[in-house]
Amino acid sequence: MHKKVRDVMTRQVASVNGSTPFRDIAEVLVAHEVSAVPVVDGEGHVIGVVSEADLLRKEEFRDQYYREGYRPPLLARLRDLTIRSGAGAEEKALGETAAELMTAPAVTTRPYTSVVSAARVMAERGIKRLPVVDDEGRLEGVVSRHDLVKVFAQSDDEIAQEIREEILDDALWADTSGVDVRVSDGVVTLVGTMPRPADARILVRMVERVNGVLDVVDMLTWQEGDDPDTG
Repeated sequence: MHKKVRDVMTRQVASVNGSTPFRDIAEVLVAHEVSAVPVVDGEGHVIGVVSEADLLRKEEFRDQYYREGYRPPLLARLRDLTIRSGAGAEEKALGETAAELMTAPAVTTRPYTSVVSAARVMAERGIKRLPVVDDEGRLEGVVSRHDLVKVFAQSDDEIAQEIREEILDDALWADTSGVDVRVSDGVVTLVGTMPRPADARILVRMVERVNGVLDVVDMLTWQEGDDPDTG
């Protein structure tokens, strides 16, 4: 079934507080090889995010902290664009602490949010990482684009295993002992017999929701029951 953010997020993450100075934030980003870091208050609530785009407004970040041979992932024209546009750009260029540099409020997600929804938020907001917070807004982890891509890149064997273990064995109340699952290049073929046509339709719909499934070929038959088009 659709995985949740909690299934793929990184739980041990670096964070800074509002008073963390520019120099220390830069060192955290480089040391952890991340593009952004959450800013938290004394109780762990996420109050903002400081990204490379925020720090690249200061030329010294590139000059002092990028090791030899390393190139910023953000293009120079993107850096120039963020300097020219966006609320408070000039103020951020003069900022010395996380509270002065951060983007707030932070765009966050919840552990129980589906990875599909998290991916949609990242695409819509043009960001690479989302802080994961509980219902009180406290930091629980971070989910990145890379984490989400891994979910949708499941192998055929992994997809087949998930269908068998999470749907055929556990999630469906009907007898599925007569069903065979075959997966090729993300296309699932369901072959075999179900007790009723309604059960077969439910099975197909559930398989369609599995991450990594591109299409479902329904070759199921049924033992008894109503017309599949009317039941």
